[in-house]
Amino acid sequence: MSGGDGVASGLYERLKAYEGRAAVTGGVGKDPVNAPMIRHWCEAMGDTHPAYRGPDAIAPPTMLQAWTMGGLSGHAEGSGRSTAYDELFALLDDAGYTSVVATDCEQEYLRPLRPGDRVRFDAVIESVSERKSTKLGAGHFVTTRMDVRVDGGGGGADGAAVAGAAAAEPELVGTHRFRILKYAPAARKPERPEPRPRRPRPVINRDNAGFWEGVAAHRLLIQRCGGCGALRFPWLPGCNACASPEWDTVEASGEGTVYSYVVLHHPRFPAFTMSDGAADAAGPYAVALIELAEGVRMVSNVVGVPYDEVRIGMPVRLAFLRVDEEWELPVFNALVGSA
Repeated sequence: MSGGDGVASGLYERLKAYEGRAAVTGGVGKDPVNAPMIRHWCEAMGDTHPAYRGPDAIAPPTMLQAWTMGGLSGHAEGSGRSTAYDELFALLDDAGYTSVVATDCEQEYLRPLRPGDRVRFDAVIESVSERKSTKLGAGHFVTTRMDVRVDGGGGGADGAAVAGAAAAEPELVGTHRFRILKYAPAARKPERPEPRPRRPRPVINRDNAGFWEGVAAHRLLIQRCGGCGALRFPWLPGCNACASPEWDTVEASGEGTVYSYVVLHHPRFPAFTMSDGAADAAGPYAVALIELAEGVRMVSNVVGVPYDEVRIGMPVRLAFLRVDEEWELPVFNALVGSA
């Protein structure tokens, strides 16, 4: 036996010693079984069974645990968890089994609960498993069994014993087994960094294909009307001044100024991370309306300066930014100190 096995064996022997010891003693339900709680439960569960309504209503059997719960404020002193139960959990915590997850429960119903029944309960630590390996991590399953009883002599609508009924031992009405796993979280495998998402592609059609061909060749092309000679941007199939469908192109000098701009803060899209150090973020970043020296305007990014240093009237110069292995975009470098 290795030293580690010996430690594990010694721990398990100590854990097993808690089997059969009380987990809860003298528990008392905070409220008698009552119609409003039954109604709320049925509405939440969508259960419309007629047995849970009317003067002879019973409580849904699956509410068994609900009548024993202490709510946010807990149970009255003396009816909560036992010292043994807290000691068991402390022993598991000290051994590194600090996480907990509920795994399953089993219920047995011996007779229906009715409005007015006063619920009492005790619980015992029924079993502690050997060390088990799970996807969550290694740990021990702890099972408790709760015995639920009601005061003898029956109950009335106000929860008081029926007049004239002889005092009797509390009647066992059901049991509730609850199993949890106390475990040490398994070490997670390092996640592979996901590749940076690709920039969304523009829609390229016969009306703008020439512009993107120019970008691929590091040329910023502006349309010029073949009828009136007006320059236009973005590209259009015809002139909006004279309606001529004829056109050719001129290459922009690349000089321009910031005509207007906005700063995008949210949402932050990783695909829009800039490659230049001054604007190396997926946001905030400046989106500007650039007025080119030729007189037309286009929307692009201002790079080369932090987003909060972009100003209207700032001179800029065309650059081409490679955003992935097959795509480049026209952007504008701020000419710092030239404003």
